[in-house]
Amino acid sequence: MSDFQVHILGCGSALPTAVHYPTSQVVELRDKLFMIDCGEGAQRQFRLQHLDFGRLVAIFISHLHGDHCFGLPGLLSSLGLLGRRRAMPIYGPRGLDAFLLPFIEQNKQYLGYEIEIHILDEGLPQLAYEDRSVSVTTLPLKHGVPCVGYLIREKVTERHIDRASCDFYEVPRTFYPFLRDGRDFVTSEGEVVPNDRLTRLGRSARSYAYCSDTAYAPHLIPLVQSVDLLYHEATFLNTLRARAKETNHSTAEEAALIACKANVGQLLIGHYSARYNDSRPLLREAQAIFPKTLAADEGMVVTL
Repeated sequence: MSDFQVHILGCGSALPTAVHYPTSQVVELRDKLFMIDCGEGAQRQFRLQHLDFGRLVAIFISHLHGDHCFGLPGLLSSLGLLGRRRAMPIYGPRGLDAFLLPFIEQNKQYLGYEIEIHILDEGLPQLAYEDRSVSVTTLPLKHGVPCVGYLIREKVTERHIDRASCDFYEVPRTFYPFLRDGRDFVTSEGEVVPNDRLTRLGRSARSYAYCSDTAYAPHLIPLVQSVDLLYHEATFLNTLRARAKETNHSTAEEAALIACKANVGQLLIGHYSARYNDSRPLLREAQAIFPKTLAADEGMVVTL
């Protein structure tokens, strides 16, 4: 099983429908879970997908429109009831503190854990989160309110030891950490053994870019260049391009143009307008430009 997956909890826009929940996703990476946006019903979808609340490391909010954050108070309350004790960092643009602080003040004696609010600059890319296995960088989006996307990059895996070669050159086990860092080995006779003779490269780092909500934004192209998977909102069909521009959203065609110009590995569209009960026309519109396109749906798990 892959250790880098994107779980779709909701892929609708504006309001829940009989077909879709509002936007929410969970990125699973090396046994850690990162939530991106938290629309209504997110925690129920979390359970339906058999995800473990205890593995939730951080939450990232793109903006403060309700379809991306109104599920957050309920989720945070549930985490307290489930016995969470370690702090929960929550990242988002301007306004996140004003949205969350009244909830925190009202419920702090019941939660049992700290909520850490991190305000991000929506105008420039910045490192939001980092640990040993992943970095999360913001993507400036073009919307009617402060709004950021997120670029999640797996850190390059360390080099793997070639045990047979190391035994041949009598490399001591205590030197293995230096080999993983790329250092050459010098034998007792003074012979320099190149690192690439004793190790092999680990798996290539994988990357996922999340862009919702945004009008067509060419400035994103170099920022998401060659990512393995790009999620880009596709709220409207191209027949409603004027409406998309008016509301700072994108059409499926525009999402595909970004994917094509950025040479991404795969495109995942979502954030469908409630006027569409069927996402297939949106998918066809995107695939006409970028064939490697998937249409998000609740319960979908995309493996990188």
